[in-house]
Amino acid sequence: MPINAFQLQKKFPNFSVNDINNIVDQFTSVDADNDGYLDQKEVVKAVQLTGASSSYDDIRAVLKNVSTNSTGKIEVDEFVELVYMLKTAPAAHAYQPSLTHKITVKGSNQNVTHTINEDERTEFTRHINMNLAGDRDIGTRLPLPTDTMQLFDECRDGLILCKLINDAVPDTIDERVLNRGKKINNFQMTENNNIAVNSAKAIGCSVVNIGSQDIIEGREHLILGLIWQIIKKGLLSKIDIRIHPELYRLLEEDETLEEFLRLPPDQILLRWFNYHLKVANWNRTVNNFSKDVSDSENYTVLLNQLMPSVCSRAPLQERDVLKRAELVLQNADKLGVRKYLTPKAIVAGNPKLNLAFVANLFNTYPGLDPLTEEEAPEIEPFDAEGEREARVFSLWLNSLDVDPGVYNLFEDLKDGTIIIQAFDKVIPGSVNWRLVNKKQPLSRFKMVENANYAVALGQQHGFTLVGIQGSDIVDGTRTLTLGLVWQLMRENIIHTLQSLSKGGRAITDMDMVRWANDTVKKAGKSSKMTSFKDSTLKSGIFFLDVLSGIKSGIVDYSIVTNGVTPDDAFLNARLAISIARKLGATIFLVPEDIVEVRAKMNLTFIGSLMVVDRQMGR
Repeated sequence: MPINAFQLQKKFPNFSVNDINNIVDQFTSVDADNDGYLDQKEVVKAVQLTGASSSYDDIRAVLKNVSTNSTGKIEVDEFVELVYMLKTAPAAHAYQPSLTHKITVKGSNQNVTHTINEDERTEFTRHINMNLAGDRDIGTRLPLPTDTMQLFDECRDGLILCKLINDAVPDTIDERVLNRGKKINNFQMTENNNIAVNSAKAIGCSVVNIGSQDIIEGREHLILGLIWQIIKKGLLSKIDIRIHPELYRLLEEDETLEEFLRLPPDQILLRWFNYHLKVANWNRTVNNFSKDVSDSENYTVLLNQLMPSVCSRAPLQERDVLKRAELVLQNADKLGVRKYLTPKAIVAGNPKLNLAFVANLFNTYPGLDPLTEEEAPEIEPFDAEGEREARVFSLWLNSLDVDPGVYNLFEDLKDGTIIIQAFDKVIPGSVNWRLVNKKQPLSRFKMVENANYAVALGQQHGFTLVGIQGSDIVDGTRTLTLGLVWQLMRENIIHTLQSLSKGGRAITDMDMVRWANDTVKKAGKSSKMTSFKDSTLKSGIFFLDVLSGIKSGIVDYSIVTNGVTPDDAFLNARLAISIARKLGATIFLVPEDIVEVRAKMNLTFIGSLMVVDRQMGR
């Protein structure tokens, strides 16, 4: 496109016509595909060639004040403006951390700011560099600088986040559905980020107030928070008695295995930490991942107890806490576990980075003697009746942003407050909060009152709750608790569909079945379902055909199997789930639910697809 340098010179009088021609030449030299646009990475390179600035962060900060298109790209006019601003009003030393390691970033408008932690940005970038190195799609981008804001720009297309999720919980995302390429468009970026956000929810991350557009816009505080949730999930997923039966040794006197299994992973980590301190005859304990480890003494003793031949207690002799922290990390380095922490982060008591350090230490050196056959406890397998449903319901409740979050469904629902919160979010205005006991800790009598009120709310909205009483919820009766929560989850889908339907008509199960079959016909396919128990659903093909009916071309049938064998059916099911998330569906089932024809989970899947279809305006 021809550029009128004389007109631009009038707009930017500090530049001569020759200056502008030189700037345009740099733009053109970097515009490899000659499309007249530069993306952010190309912009940085071109600006550095002009000599206006060599700082990634300074360029990035000023670029935020320049008009870009929907994918953050700029044309040559805007590039000249950017160079002009950098030379006349540079953002010198942008994103500089404060003395407390905080970096201030802009919010959704000019009047809103947020802060992120410098150490967290650095260590999470290191984690990505290490764990995703060599990846076929993003490996060439790595390593990312750990001392700039480039991380957030590299996350904009969703690929790094999706890869990070699969690193934390393998096979969560079928990577065949990801949009790849050097220059994917805004729509493709949105699809990738839909997959990232909805998959993060599905693995148990607390993903609230973040959407695809936030990631595309590079909202630093939201992206860093999401990255932490994913990393944390991966680190804590191995702190499980099924993987480490030797955790049985951490049971306290008179504590039952059932009581121990109710502990969330971070509490088990603290129990593990204190177990080793006690064995070492140390007179201190840790109750948190901040203040109690900030002087490094407990870390010194823990590392010495785990590997006395390599890690001495010499750091205890150092009086300067920052130097002592460095000595502790040097010991950690000898074990190959110097990750996530810096001396500054230890002394500052950063709870996220300390938790990550301890979790990685446990995963590498648990230091617990294996159990003998006589000692080994009997642990229910994951697929025990109700176990997978409990997992799905916990994830769903957390997606509603209930407080506190749900880790152990039956334990965490006992006082009734979580269920009542869920009612209020699913059916706004349904709860009279004056009737709810909220002040903790609650007596059993107050807990039963709350649970009775939750049951009454269900009855008021037509739930089938024969034989369920508040005391059943308080006692953690599995089948009755699952029954109540399932009906509430189903109501959430029905209520959402009703709000999107013409005239607000109530939606029945058969309405969903009929819609699914009609949608398949629109795709020109012949598969069909009779109910959510239909055995033919196990192949996964019907769900793929529904998706094809919602959006033509979304399913690549060249990678769809016939679904006859369990392995082929699993591949289809995983593909269908990832495509659904790509379209924006929030779903919590796993491929096994489809292959095993779990009717309740199939209903949630079809219901969620119906919601997406209506939101798309079809």
